[in-house]
Amino acid sequence: MKILVLHGPNLNLLGKREPDKYGLKTLDGINQELEGLAKNLGVEIEIFQSNSEGSLVDKIQEAAGKFDGILINPAAYTHTSIAIRDAISGINLPCVEVHLSNIHSREEFRHHSYIAHVCVGQISGFGEDSYKLGLTALVNYLADNLS
Repeated sequence: MKILVLHGPNLNLLGKREPDKYGLKTLDGINQELEGLAKNLGVEIEIFQSNSEGSLVDKIQEAAGKFDGILINPAAYTHTSIAIRDAISGINLPCVEVHLSNIHSREEFRHHSYIAHVCVGQISGFGEDSYKLGLTALVNYLADNLS
């Protein structure tokens, strides 16, 4: 089983950017934990981060036929990107959306996700654990639904 992990814009600033909202763990730290968890779950992951919407869309499109599912934190693109939503919809791979903060308890504009409707689930508000919960949930979903 192979999972694509996508990190959206500004997540490369984790550990420095608004630690009261996003914690002190860096993106490299989160990625190391995901790699360890993936190994324990017996799956392979490939990790990609970009601040560019087009690069994320390209990576999603390239995932078809190469990956079994996608774990994505679209960050600010959650609330703005129909392009990312359409890319996920267009490749027909199970996707789990994750967020470090609880997007539903923040500013009103963050309450809406264009991505959630094309995902099998969304996990938010658990800090770095959102990623681990999301990866575990996606692996379990795929194990139950791959034939």
